[in-house]
Amino acid sequence: MDMNSALFVFLVLMSLVAFLYSSVGHGGASGYLALMAIFNFSPQAMKPSALILNILVSSIAFYHYYKAGNFKWKIFIPFTALSVPMAFFGAGIKIDTSVYKIILGICLIIASLRLLGFIGKESDEIKQIHIPSAVIIGGMIGFLSGMIGIGGGIILSPLLLLLHWAKMKETAAISALFIFVNSVAGLAGVANTGVAFSSHLVYFIFAALTGGILGSYYGSGKFNTVVLKYLLTSLLLFASAKLFII
Repeated sequence: MDMNSALFVFLVLMSLVAFLYSSVGHGGASGYLALMAIFNFSPQAMKPSALILNILVSSIAFYHYYKAGNFKWKIFIPFTALSVPMAFFGAGIKIDTSVYKIILGICLIIASLRLLGFIGKESDEIKQIHIPSAVIIGGMIGFLSGMIGIGGGIILSPLLLLLHWAKMKETAAISALFIFVNSVAGLAGVANTGVAFSSHLVYFIFAALTGGILGSYYGSGKFNTVVLKYLLTSLLLFASAKLFII
């Protein structure tokens, strides 16, 4: 496959990733990182490029879910109180490439399980949020997110559902803004260590925005994408295996 064909396939897959992730209120950073790992992008360019796309797609997802009346400030604020500064701090930490690949691979497995519904199922019983726990959990997620270049939605979403602190669409709305603010903080932290964007970033943005707009529009309403979920899960698991092996 020549370079132009490979780029075209990459962009189509990126648009698909953005579509599905935004449909559940996520920015898609773990998916973008998975694609970049499969297509052998340099680790230096992966993190900042994924964060830029995350910021754009999560903001679109938040707009649609907020407009649909699914957002809850009282749940969002405790989680972000510590996550934003910790994301900034975590982004400035340089970790060994092999360690980075292992952590990212684990996050991709979590994302796969989340997409398949094995973790974080919706419950009719909604409990009162425990604020001290939310602050601590948010800080931990923020630190990990900043360190590997994601927004943390793939970790926050299943936790909100497992702890019965929010309904499915509320979780999507809260996760979208959580991802946005952590990604901004993470990008600011990365900027302090030197940023290396991909030369094709403009194309990435176009593909991610296209998928993100469509995905969040349909996801905030009544939309089910079973086939796409299985396709994306296969992609994430393949990328995770690649990260562990290479």
